[in-house]
Amino acid sequence: MTLTDRLPRQLAMAAAATGGALMLAAPSASAPAEEAPQPQPGYWEYSTRVLGIGETETKCVRQSEIDRFFGGLSTRRWSCTYPVREVGGGNARFEGICRDRHDRTVQVRLRGPYEAESFRFTGGAQLARGTPFIPASITARRLSAECPANAEYF
Repeated sequence: MTLTDRLPRQLAMAAAATGGALMLAAPSASAPAEEAPQPQPGYWEYSTRVLGIGETETKCVRQSEIDRFFGGLSTRRWSCTYPVREVGGGNARFEGICRDRHDRTVQVRLRGPYEAESFRFTGGAQLARGTPFIPASITARRLSAECPANAEYF
């Protein structure tokens, strides 16, 4: 499989890894006083799209896994840091870098609304400095508070 063949999947994973990081990030100083509820544990479905290519997964997220699931820092493929984060009042924006285990990096910019049981972030990923951002998004929703017996855990 060539890098070109792997690119859509890698970008999709980057979007998935980074989209959730906003959820538990510290609110910015300019965040409204009224905070939106943070995401809850349960059975989640999340979809990523990069350049029109999408992928959907479902995972059971335990209370102890919320930080990792929404933090985007401990996925199998990507480790992300976000120097720019603004989370509050049900809206989030972040910019950062995701790095895979082969030391490949992707610049990421995403923003959008979040609630206790859903979020939708849109933006893009940049493969190399100076190149355009490729459209990317992640949409997630909690299907239920309880996980089915055969659910894959995060």
